[in-house]
Amino acid sequence: MDEATVAAYEAGAVAWRDHRPARFLHRVAALRERLSPEGVVGDLGCGAGLHLPHLPRPVLALDATAAMLALVPEVAPDAWRVRADLEHLPLRRGVLAGAWARASYLHLPGSQLPWALMELHHATAVGAPVHLTMIRGEGDGPFAGDDLPGRFFARWAPEPLHDVLVGSGFDVLELVADDAESDWLHALAVRARTLPDTVGPGMRLLVCGLNPSIHAADAGAGFARPGNRFWPAALAAGLVTRDRDPRHALAHHGIGMTDLAKRATARADELSRDEYRAGAARVERLVEWLRPGAVCFVGLGGYRDAVDRRAIAGVQPTTFGGVPAYVMPNTSGLNARVPPAELAEHLRAAARLADDSLGR
Repeated sequence: MDEATVAAYEAGAVAWRDHRPARFLHRVAALRERLSPEGVVGDLGCGAGLHLPHLPRPVLALDATAAMLALVPEVAPDAWRVRADLEHLPLRRGVLAGAWARASYLHLPGSQLPWALMELHHATAVGAPVHLTMIRGEGDGPFAGDDLPGRFFARWAPEPLHDVLVGSGFDVLELVADDAESDWLHALAVRARTLPDTVGPGMRLLVCGLNPSIHAADAGAGFARPGNRFWPAALAAGLVTRDRDPRHALAHHGIGMTDLAKRATARADELSRDEYRAGAARVERLVEWLRPGAVCFVGLGGYRDAVDRRAIAGVQPTTFGGVPAYVMPNTSGLNARVPPAELAEHLRAAARLADDSLGR
């Protein structure tokens, strides 16, 4: 999280609490209607905890500032307090039955939001509702005349925010402005049984699969089904150094991962051509935004359904989202006619394409 923002809240915690009453309680009520009667609810970026009395128990109060957390017992002495960064949630997989995040994720640079929402996806149970309040607008940076100077804000239009939520593995139920005159955007979404994107700024190569298998969605890593040759090929090609670890691949090697369609299925042929095409449009917008060196599509059939029905494996004649595109065969064990060494060479070729594009 932005260090200047954390410092501003540390210095101004009491003043912030005294001049910021709990807002949007009707949105809290909308979240509560969808919560399971059992399980921990998280207030992520809880500040002084003013919304905690309105959330069910047990409740987790998480914030990046010690000064804010010190104020929480005054309003919610039973809340479990945790000091942590939204980009590094110290929570086990699926522990939260729901999450409330009022004006907290908006303090992250826009390009870092997918990573933070990946963390949120990991921490929430399948079907858990989440509510985020963001600021509508364009651009990142401080507000002129901010009464708590030094804070960073990311402003979002509804359509890009919707894309990021879907890519992060959430089914968006509602994404609305507070009212016609307000700068606030409210997003109510549900954690889907799928994989979140692992993407961010400065990617060397974006790997795009067809869609997650049920096995991969439950395992938390793409291409995780036994018999899939993607990770052995990526290791052999030198793209990654850890097996089935997409977070490490992005953080240490600049290898991002997404899917043409986010709906998890037992087999890729369960998806329609329209689903692939709609997903390809989202991925194209993602590529235009984050600008990886290249994008590599894993699965020729899906690429043909979604983008170019005459495509053949290899470098594509046209760019995708303004960057070079490469298409390789499906790495599924069902595609056994393509040997592992050939799959590794396709990944090496995609990486060379990316490096050439980036001037490396």
